[in-house]
Amino acid sequence: MPDRKPRILLISPFMSGEATGEAFVAFRWAEALAPLVDLTVAAFESPGHTPLAAQLPGARALTLALPRALRRHTRLGAMLKPEWPIFARHVRRHLAGAEYDLTHQIMPQGMRYAVPLRHGRAPFVVGPLGGSLPTPPAFAHEVAPPGWFARLRALDGLRLRHDPGLRASYREAALILGVAPYVREALEAAGIAPRAYANVLELGIDDVAPPRPARADGEIRLLHVGRGVRTKGLRDAVRAMARVADPRLRLISAGDGPELPECRAEAERLGIADRVTFHGLIPRAEVETLYAEADIFVFPSFREPAGNVVYEAMRWGLPMIVADAGGPGAFLDDDAAIKVPVTDPDRFAGDIAAAIGRLAADPEARARLGHAARAQVLRDGLWPAKAADLARRYREVIAAG
Repeated sequence: MPDRKPRILLISPFMSGEATGEAFVAFRWAEALAPLVDLTVAAFESPGHTPLAAQLPGARALTLALPRALRRHTRLGAMLKPEWPIFARHVRRHLAGAEYDLTHQIMPQGMRYAVPLRHGRAPFVVGPLGGSLPTPPAFAHEVAPPGWFARLRALDGLRLRHDPGLRASYREAALILGVAPYVREALEAAGIAPRAYANVLELGIDDVAPPRPARADGEIRLLHVGRGVRTKGLRDAVRAMARVADPRLRLISAGDGPELPECRAEAERLGIADRVTFHGLIPRAEVETLYAEADIFVFPSFREPAGNVVYEAMRWGLPMIVADAGGPGAFLDDDAAIKVPVTDPDRFAGDIAAAIGRLAADPEARARLGHAARAQVLRDGLWPAKAADLARRYREVIAAG
């Protein structure tokens, strides 16, 4: 297709620049792809948001109204996506009378939704897929049992092995994108061999942040940003803090959730409550201020599919300590972070403490890791570059027939 842009259909149940989560990520991909391909998008109109056609003037928007009965957003609804059959039927009907060079189901990210695009004539792409990571067995006793609806995630592995529509979707896809190598491993463990596979992180940034201003207070500030649940590793960071005999260290936490009382109690028990600040849920602008004032980003999340906050820390040029698991362990360059193996809670906290002590004692090492993190996100994370790489993959799939 040297003389024209490829005709691409990009689908996601929700897509909006005024949303959060998957809907926002899908929108950012569409916005970045629109100048590079002949783009059509399909999604529900997000209630209360600017119409998608107005948000994406560079693309055609095929939208439908979300049934009123499904407009109430809950965690259960976000996981089960009861609107999915309606949306999939809408896509199949459109494909019956449309011609595209390639189609792409970019969201949902979970590996539990059969792909309606396989009913069309064009080759199709799925992903970036993610999720479905298990809790490491040694940590299971500290992770609260999930709500009954979250336990449905345990069915994902069974569905990958036995759901004919889901298995056909992934077998027939011309290309599967995953956020990290564990996605391919999960597919292959279920007996699904992708025709083609690539690791593509679903996240992106517009630009790096300005240089962080120097501080004269003598403190070394460790920052943790994330939802307050056990798997995000805040409790491990608190335990690690107590093992480092450096009075300059301060741990700052941003994010709310059921884990916070446990972490406060842990800090009290370990005698470091005066050196740990739990901000809870705070406005976005205040979180950005915390990044600007931090010296080290500590995010030992041991069940992290991707890690949006890791990208945020990278754009601020922060040296990082992360769990060597899931997305961050896979996509971060070795010279941009200290990756701590996930073993058991006691050894994990000790290894995090060793990493904190190493960086606290060596400002040059902090500078090197922070510079490498910023360089990596500039190389791999800017939306125009990510879209150009995806458009290249589209052309390769189309050319392969």
